[in-house]
Amino acid sequence: MIPDLGRYAVAVLSSYGATIVLVAAVVALTLWQGRRVKRQLQEVEARQGKAKTNG
Repeated sequence: MIPDLGRYAVAVLSSYGATIVLVAAVVALTLWQGRRVKRQLQEVEARQGKAKTNG
């Protein structure tokens, strides 16, 4: 059941909408950065592995 927000409906609903968009953006950014860092770590580990076998 949706409560009657009266004259504040636009402000409240737009605040909810903005919050949902910002939370989604933070989640997307976190996932993107996590993948990027994981890929960089794998590259560093691969280089270190090659250095150990050559040394």
